[in-house]
Amino acid sequence: MQSSVDEWQGQGSMKHVYLSWHDTEELISQLIFKLRTPYDAILMITRGGIIPGGMIAEALQMHNVLTAAVLFSTSENGPAQRLSWPKFVQFPADNLIEGRKILIVDNLWNQGRTIMAAKGRIESIGGYPEIAVLHWKPHNSHYPDQEPTYYIETTEDFIHYPWQRIDDSDYRVLANPILPSMS
Repeated sequence: MQSSVDEWQGQGSMKHVYLSWHDTEELISQLIFKLRTPYDAILMITRGGIIPGGMIAEALQMHNVLTAAVLFSTSENGPAQRLSWPKFVQFPADNLIEGRKILIVDNLWNQGRTIMAAKGRIESIGGYPEIAVLHWKPHNSHYPDQEPTYYIETTEDFIHYPWQRIDDSDYRVLANPILPSMS
């Protein structure tokens, strides 16, 4: 993979890794070949799972494409507050999940809270979830005895996906990042 890397100032060994669209497509292709198909539906976690999930759904010619939005913080009426329990802003109806094999897709398993909330909800409905991510951060995970069903890379780096650089309003991502020379 020919992603570019910046050292994160003040964070020791954590690096910022900037993936290109080509890098991302290669990771998704690798992920597709690991999957135990077929699936009854794909559930894309917003926002990071939308693009990988869409590409997987297209490659597997899947027609049942679902989305879930799960929040663990809220900024209603003031500063952001962390929530102990997930807030499901969007989730498919039970009849789309019950008794079905569902592939949950996100770009990254960091702490695992969002993915595990979606997995738990699918299981409580009677569905059979499998989890697919591009990157897994096992040292950040709140679930040391769990891992994604499928992942391509483990990392502790800060991964910047190409779709995150479209809008420069996020203070963590520069609109025009300074990249090291590749020569």
